[in-house]
Amino acid sequence: MTFDNILTDDLIEKYTSKGFWLNKTLGDYLDAAVKKYPDKTAILDRKGGTTYIDLGRFVFRFAIFLLELGIKKNDIVSVQLPGWSEFNIIHFALSKIGVVTNPIPPYYRQKELKYFLTKAGSVALIIPDIFKGTSYPDMIREILPELPDLKHIIVVGNNVPDKMIPFQETIKENQKNCYPPDYLDQFRPNPNDLHVLMFTSGTEAKPKGVLHTHNTYTNATLNIVKPLGITCDDVFFMAAPVTHTTGIRFGVRLPMMMGAKVVLQEIFNPEDAIRLISQEKCTLSVGATPFLDGFTRASNLNEMDISSFRVFGCGGAPIPRDLVKKGKKKLGCRVLAGFGSTESPSQTFNRLGDPMEKILETDGYPLKGVNIKILDENGKELPIHQAGEAACRGPQLFVGYYKEPEITRAAFSEDGYFLTGDLCVLDQDGYLKVTGRKKDIIIRGGLNISAGEIENILQTHPDIGQVAIIGMPDPRLGERVCAYIVAEQGKTISIKDVTRFLTKKEVAIIKFPERVELVEKLPMTPSGKVRKNLLRKDILRKIEF
Repeated sequence: MTFDNILTDDLIEKYTSKGFWLNKTLGDYLDAAVKKYPDKTAILDRKGGTTYIDLGRFVFRFAIFLLELGIKKNDIVSVQLPGWSEFNIIHFALSKIGVVTNPIPPYYRQKELKYFLTKAGSVALIIPDIFKGTSYPDMIREILPELPDLKHIIVVGNNVPDKMIPFQETIKENQKNCYPPDYLDQFRPNPNDLHVLMFTSGTEAKPKGVLHTHNTYTNATLNIVKPLGITCDDVFFMAAPVTHTTGIRFGVRLPMMMGAKVVLQEIFNPEDAIRLISQEKCTLSVGATPFLDGFTRASNLNEMDISSFRVFGCGGAPIPRDLVKKGKKKLGCRVLAGFGSTESPSQTFNRLGDPMEKILETDGYPLKGVNIKILDENGKELPIHQAGEAACRGPQLFVGYYKEPEITRAAFSEDGYFLTGDLCVLDQDGYLKVTGRKKDIIIRGGLNISAGEIENILQTHPDIGQVAIIGMPDPRLGERVCAYIVAEQGKTISIKDVTRFLTKKEVAIIKFPERVELVEKLPMTPSGKVRKNLLRKDILRKIEF
């Protein structure tokens, strides 16, 4: 399989010659870490610890298993797992043999899963047996007849149905087939090969598949090392989903690339998080504002020694400035803001040595190699202190949307800058501050939700005449989903009706509206578009924190 992307020889030469692309694969970093830190704990999860030497063995065995299964370079394998060490093993093994990882968050259900697997043409899917009360094998069986490309289903856990493959069996030592230690070297991908396909939501109702190479994703992972002062002695704590861009980079990839240890939490619980941070002497974490807010509200915070915890990198949603102060005061650590997206991860980040006013008032300074400019509605560059759309260029940038060449072209300016859809301001020192969003998305707890997708589904409800979805501010999650609904004449509709309908449509719970406002009509522009700015003002007047 080949992939259309924007990589050119000139681009490869530019970022390679400047040292931004190191031409190392994720597998190269794993080999180095296993050799240098064999007996060090690499991952601690719900089952216990995994050393680097065991991690290397498990990765080798699973990669061999995939090859024996007939999976080959450029095939796409979807992985829908929570924060378990198995995800790390799987991602590293896929990267070793040039197979593309397609991470899918566990909260997605049949509707989204069918779309992702069909769009990607995934040849294999790896799922948990049961997670948070949901049987994933049962879920996939319901849509399996509609997925002709999907040949293999691998299940992590003890309850594995017939015709599905137990993951645990794939990493056991196999005495029948003894492969030499360097056997996988022949399958090493080119660092400019496609490496990760991650679906995300944007202005379009349907998610887009974001493509990264080894080089782009490695840069997008390592570029925060210097600003946050990260070393092999750090102990990472990660509660964000490992199938999200934050979790996979800073809970799976970066700890291993640094030869550090990571503590994974499968389901975020503030008290358990603080206990783990204290117990394992964790030094840093990266995540969206709900995690930071949860830390500061943990009931056992004053009972635990978390003096080892030195920095929290915060991004994924607008960061209340009071929360930055609160985090510093209650956790005793530095809270550093960052700005990025699935397409352009970690564009900016505050640095440990930044003045406090920059940490409190901005979303960071452009990371090494990243160029950012602010554009007006006509694409003209704006001067400092004027708000406009942020456009960026750099070695961390994705290389295209999967099977969407026209959308890919439209996402870039004529001079090669990615149009982020975020409204920002640059100050006189080059620091960036996010002021709003051009895209019609809601960021709930750092996760993007397409307003258009939910509107399109609810519009099929027989009792709904019109619907508009907006984000309403929330002190913990950043935003929650709110639905403004015009009911059909003589009908009424409640939040329970909406919930039941979306459940029947197999929509992920995270996308459900958490408030419904019934109105007689929606405010419209002359061209027939809903004036969502007025709805946002209206909900601000009504909500109470």
